[in-house]
Amino acid sequence: MTSYLSELFGLSGRTAVVTGGSSGIGRAMALALGRAGARIVLVARREAPMAEVVAELRGHGAEADAISADLGDREAVKNAAATIIDRYDVPDILVNSAAVNLRPPLAELGDGVWDLTLAANLTAPFLLGQAFAPGMAARGWGRIVNVVSQQAFRAYGNSGAYGAAKAGLVGLTRSQAEAWSPHGVCCNTIAPGVVHTPLTEPVFADPTKVASHAARTMIGRNGVPGDFAGCVVFLASNASQAVTGQTLFVDGGYSAT
Repeated sequence: MTSYLSELFGLSGRTAVVTGGSSGIGRAMALALGRAGARIVLVARREAPMAEVVAELRGHGAEADAISADLGDREAVKNAAATIIDRYDVPDILVNSAAVNLRPPLAELGDGVWDLTLAANLTAPFLLGQAFAPGMAARGWGRIVNVVSQQAFRAYGNSGAYGAAKAGLVGLTRSQAEAWSPHGVCCNTIAPGVVHTPLTEPVFADPTKVASHAARTMIGRNGVPGDFAGCVVFLASNASQAVTGQTLFVDGGYSAT
């Protein structure tokens, strides 16, 4: 049984790049992939939180490293990708979890917020995919997992630039799947519900909103980062070899009501 599960879900010998892996959903995904056997390379802005995650991964026996980069800066993203390839070769798995979640009312949304949100949430995943996917395809195996949002599919809570960027990321993932899946590179998105992370602290500061969102789910609670451990291992492993161009909703039934 153990051998069979390792063949399906084990990631030994794989290298996984996880953006936004210093906190929240990205951190949970990085830990899950590392504990499944992958070498983890974190990419985020803040070095201290990444160092904590690296230490935790190493405590579980995983190889781990971190690269500091501003994912809202095009050149910084390209430099990070080049550094990763130089140090570790082309990774086997790319998880784009980093996000900027600035959502002023649309009438107040200026060019600066629009540009930053699109750069971090859509352009960075595009650039990293362009840097890594051709090498994955040449190798005949790869996985790209992009983390999107309910706002990619429905507008609420001042979706604004954030919703537009995440909808674009769903479309980008389908384009990546079309381009790379014939070469063994499966590309999918994960759509969280309302999850308690540092990014969503403003929502969880309002008990009424918290209760309202929880009541909309089918499981009776809002999400937590640990909900994403199993699904990212599935999408990053051999178990998902025929799953591509899809969105996996990990939202407790939030999107089904």
